[in-house]
Amino acid sequence: MGDERKQPDQELALEEARPRIKPPPQFQVVLLNDDYTPMEFVVEVLEGFFGMDREKATRIMLHVHTRGKGVCGIYPRDIAETKVAQVNDYSRQHNHPLLCAMEQA
Repeated sequence: MGDERKQPDQELALEEARPRIKPPPQFQVVLLNDDYTPMEFVVEVLEGFFGMDREKATRIMLHVHTRGKGVCGIYPRDIAETKVAQVNDYSRQHNHPLLCAMEQA
């Protein structure tokens, strides 16, 4: 039996397929400027809901005030939706028209 034929399977090097995992889409949570909400309330919201220190919260508040809107943070969709709902509910409970929204980052 001098005829030693190799089976095609024996020469084939198999590489295990690795699943490609994409990170979830990210969303920006933004505050929109209005002419009625006190600046101190906006700073309070940024500190309380986004964990900012007073200096950063003040900087973001001034950006919202002068430019019309400002980014509070970037999160996966479910966290962004929760933050938006929490801020809007809190604002309404305190009789302020402050509006929070989300946009795809």
